[in-house]
Amino acid sequence: MKIKFKYRLSIIIMLFLAGLFVWSFKVAKNYPGQEDLKYRSGYFGVTFSIKMARELGLNWKETFAAIIDDLQVKNVRLPVYWDQIAPKRGEYNFADYDWILNEGKIRNVEFVLDVGYRLPRWPECHAPAWIINKTKDFREAEVLEMIKTVVLRYRDRGEIEYWQVENEPFLNVFGDCPSSDLSFLQKEIDLVRSLDSRPILISASGELSWWQKESKMSDIFGTTLYRVVWGPHTGYVRYPLPAIFYRLKANLAHIPPEKRVISELQAEPWVPSGSMKDITATEAQKSFSLEQFKANAQFGINVNFQKAYLWGVEWWYKKFKDGETQYWDLAKTLFK
Repeated sequence: MKIKFKYRLSIIIMLFLAGLFVWSFKVAKNYPGQEDLKYRSGYFGVTFSIKMARELGLNWKETFAAIIDDLQVKNVRLPVYWDQIAPKRGEYNFADYDWILNEGKIRNVEFVLDVGYRLPRWPECHAPAWIINKTKDFREAEVLEMIKTVVLRYRDRGEIEYWQVENEPFLNVFGDCPSSDLSFLQKEIDLVRSLDSRPILISASGELSWWQKESKMSDIFGTTLYRVVWGPHTGYVRYPLPAIFYRLKANLAHIPPEKRVISELQAEPWVPSGSMKDITATEAQKSFSLEQFKANAQFGINVNFQKAYLWGVEWWYKKFKDGETQYWDLAKTLFK
């Protein structure tokens, strides 16, 4: 009888734990206990992507002007896409990025300039057409030449606070990119250091990395932070991780508090398939409602790193232009 009882108890405990696991990841909203959105001045910034603005059918100059004039954003992470500045080998056109930096400078905006091959937004690696099917050695030599050209052009710009070299360079499970290469990343970092003295930011996934390699290579460490994600085998998943989880990881990686930022804080819907411009309102609500926006912002505040760059400003503006102003209106309260 005792053996049967222990066996039944074990089954009950296992079922309970399995149910708790499913409830935590699939059912519970995992919102912070209190959402007062109180934060220190200058805590929030945004990532701005010319490519995403265009994908959504927006005028990207109008969008950026609204970000710095209407929202009053003062911190911008800006990816400088290789395929945009060098559509032909050896011929560079920086007109778009000159315009952004000039407009930002007038309004006292500080920038993180993201340089390299792997940068934010799908497909993550943004190769010009002329690099496709070339050898690894050829590609790497051209990447270094491109980074050198960008840094030399902009190293005298006082509005640039950090250089970010690549984006989540070791996240091999996401993006259409070559496998990560530690030694080549170090070459990229060494090149930027040889050209300019400003701090270098290296980023990593908040949930899929332990941050050890990235933190050792960087002056500033940036983590991505997502609360609702989607996978082909799991569907939508809501991370039950508490804010202290990220601080403990940073401590274990020996990252000083003053050198921690959230480089990408989820503030737009996850797109299971297709592109952001095609996602339906019903699908968007599954991962990013207005309530989820508030919860994510509060969670970023609770993590309490030095800054948090919100991810999704182009989508807020698209919704604003379409007459759904609630996301833009909430964002206005975050850049006081």
